[in-house]
Amino acid sequence: MLKVFVVMPRLLVLLFCLLPLTVSGAGFTHLSTLTQQGFAIGAQARLLDDGEVLGEIDSARQLSPASVSKLYIAAAALDRWGPQHTFTTRLISLGEISDDGTLHGDLVLEGGGDPALDSRDLWQLVQTLRQRGVERIDGQLIISQWRFGPVDCMTEDRCQARTRTATTYSAQLTSAGVNHGNWCLNVAPARQVGDPARLSSCDTVIPATGLTNRVTTAAGGSETQLNVERVTESGSDVMVVRGQIAQDAFPRTVYRSSSDPAIQTAETLVALLEQAGVAVTQGYSVSVTQPPANARTLAALDGEPLQEVLMRMLNHSNNFMADVLSLNLADTAQASLIDAGAALEGFAQKLPGHGELRLLSGSGLTTENRTSAQGVNALLEHMYRQPALFPSFVAGLQSPANGVMRFIRRGSSTFQEHVMLKTGTLNQPFAVRSVGGYFRTESGRWGVFSVLVNGSSQTPYLNWTKVLDPLARDLEAMIRSR
Repeated sequence: MLKVFVVMPRLLVLLFCLLPLTVSGAGFTHLSTLTQQGFAIGAQARLLDDGEVLGEIDSARQLSPASVSKLYIAAAALDRWGPQHTFTTRLISLGEISDDGTLHGDLVLEGGGDPALDSRDLWQLVQTLRQRGVERIDGQLIISQWRFGPVDCMTEDRCQARTRTATTYSAQLTSAGVNHGNWCLNVAPARQVGDPARLSSCDTVIPATGLTNRVTTAAGGSETQLNVERVTESGSDVMVVRGQIAQDAFPRTVYRSSSDPAIQTAETLVALLEQAGVAVTQGYSVSVTQPPANARTLAALDGEPLQEVLMRMLNHSNNFMADVLSLNLADTAQASLIDAGAALEGFAQKLPGHGELRLLSGSGLTTENRTSAQGVNALLEHMYRQPALFPSFVAGLQSPANGVMRFIRRGSSTFQEHVMLKTGTLNQPFAVRSVGGYFRTESGRWGVFSVLVNGSSQTPYLNWTKVLDPLARDLEAMIRSR
């Protein structure tokens, strides 16, 4: 009997060692401890030259990727258009310009779906119009969002933001949006302590939105505390700013998403036109009808090339830019996020070894998005093997050593300097912390890795330290071992 009790533990140990990586978590020994706290994990790290798997945990498991979804839209956009593609915004009209500078007819801004269009671009269009001699518009300013918009909100944050919001990421979507669908304010201290702070628009001399100023100027050295909310009253957006700003503080810039980005574009453009001395006599309206083919182009602007757009979108994890890009991929006018998601799924399902997925948005705000660590790695490998596209793709990922997101600056120098990654975060209705990217071993070999960690209503709050610290240790061991 003694022999039986001695042999059985050894046999169990041997059997455990022979279990596949997906069960034992080999290679992710530190990260796998999260499973003991009830978190669902899918992870995989492998080399690209020979396919050797260095670490794996349930890599085919379908989990929410959060903003790692943005890797799909970046890859699909590069595949469709190439890195130098631009989106064009036009000012067009059926009217004629008389000798006195009057445009006899409506002026239409035709939104080209440019996810990076900003007020500086609108100002350039206005200057081109002014150079054509236009001083007065004897008609309406019409914002044409015929390509897509208004887009159904689909997520709770975006639906609530149609009436009230204290965030920037919940911006509504349109093909004629400006400034990522956000209002921008500068908050500066007054000259005298106790006086209201000075509020001004970042974009126009006269603010295009209503302002409620409840910020006081505090004594120098005091703590600056601002609470900013955008509310919609009687169909108009109002920025409500509360708190205090120290007299010796630098001005602060604050952003909040608008309730309707097409109207935001209209109000911003009207203000810029009047600032340039161009009178708009009959106000503005928004249209979902495609302008007539015989409308004359009075001003046109090609936006930044796609490779620049993707770098900004990925570096800052910009949800507006990601979802506008995905909507551009849909082949029908007035596309929805469902249509955009179908286009992304169609692209991903053609990738060798990808497997199952579900994408309802490119941003990852839709918590129903599902993919696997294996699938994300298939996407990353596909882009690595596209020599004309890979430089533009990988440029949008961040190095922990110097990336714009400071929370990724952790781990050893080996981890920080040998990894490029994209992160994803959701807190509601359950916690998601996801990472995907590339690593280089100390001998120079390329690898891909993906980690999806999902919580539930029963799991504790998941901060990034609990994910990135063990991941950094695991990846460092892999990098050093090859």
